[in-house]
Amino acid sequence: MKYCTRCIYPANHPLNITFDNEGVCSGCRVHEEKDILDWDKRIKKLKRILDGFRNKSKENYDCIVPVSGARDSYFIVHTIKNIYKMNPLLVTYNKQYNTPIGIRNLAYLKTLFDCDLLTLTVNPKIVKKITKVTLQKMGSMYWHCLAGQTVFPVQTAVRFKIPLIIWGGHQGIDQVGMFSHLDEVEMTRKYRKEHDLLDYEAEDLIDQQNYLSREDLTPFIYPHDKEIERIGIRGIYLSNYIRWDSKKQHEDMIKEYGYQTAAQTRTFDTYNDVDCFNYSDVHDYIKFLKLGYGKATDHAVREIRLKRLTREEGINQVKNYQNKKPQNLQLFLDWIGMTELGFYFLIDQFRNLKIWRKSSEHNWTLKDSVTGHIRDEGVGKVRLTKKDSCVFQVSASKEPRVNSYILFGKGMDN
Repeated sequence: MKYCTRCIYPANHPLNITFDNEGVCSGCRVHEEKDILDWDKRIKKLKRILDGFRNKSKENYDCIVPVSGARDSYFIVHTIKNIYKMNPLLVTYNKQYNTPIGIRNLAYLKTLFDCDLLTLTVNPKIVKKITKVTLQKMGSMYWHCLAGQTVFPVQTAVRFKIPLIIWGGHQGIDQVGMFSHLDEVEMTRKYRKEHDLLDYEAEDLIDQQNYLSREDLTPFIYPHDKEIERIGIRGIYLSNYIRWDSKKQHEDMIKEYGYQTAAQTRTFDTYNDVDCFNYSDVHDYIKFLKLGYGKATDHAVREIRLKRLTREEGINQVKNYQNKKPQNLQLFLDWIGMTELGFYFLIDQFRNLKIWRKSSEHNWTLKDSVTGHIRDEGVGKVRLTKKDSCVFQVSASKEPRVNSYILFGKGMDN
């Protein structure tokens, strides 16, 4: 497997990474824009865009901001509400794998920023049926979360006639350099389907054998193009206008608002995804079983590019985390009604054979790993100089850990 000589991304990255003649990946090359673009000029452009969407009659919200109990939610709302003085409607899709920390972070968010929050909680029995189907069709236990998080804001924009949706970072730009920041790409149905949803729209999951109907999938169906055009809906990414640095942004929010953090099972990043039992646990383990790398690689790549880790330190972080078993697998299996053997049987169907080899009936072996590419040819020539430390804070827990999923807004489905 080919790995970037600057960061540590592999050639089998699902967003289609490319390499130049120095072995540097497209994500690293586009990331260089962060150090050369005139961000003051881009911030002024953001302000002009926002000013064009202010509701002059004060009879509606100025924009929609999708949020959760983690990620960059605090930073986005802080930027839009406190810096640019917009009146946002916050919307959140209830993933149903909620941690106590995530619930508190979300509750504090709407209170601290004095914003209205609209929550979608889908019937947990339907979510369970969908998850069974997505495990079979694409080896994903997280499809419903990605689908809900990306469609509910658009449905709400149509319903309330709010034409502007403000997203945070564009994953395709930040990870693999799919576009330049200068392209100012916006949220599209096509990008969502092909990359967020593993090329499956909600309608593709209608399955009579599993009793999954169109009615069941209604909360996940993207509005028709004519509805989007009628309202004039746009979904902009702040990372095209603000130099995106997730670690720094989180630390500013920790200092300013007490955003709560937590250690994660399969990565050293304690800031992102603390709202979910499964994202950096079972979901990431599935990613590793399919692609041969997980979130520790994603986070190490980000920190290498931001000059807080050397390439070698990033590889050591991967060594520390990539083989860790998830803590919550049995909890998930009990919820979904599946044996561990059945789980592995399903996921094994989706292993990338470029990186995995079946060594026996129930055992698979990695053909290669970035851990064996510390001394690749050309690394020294393209190396970035480390300029800062890479220490992530962990907040003291305010409550004892609860060993179950917490479903706010609706009773728990056992």
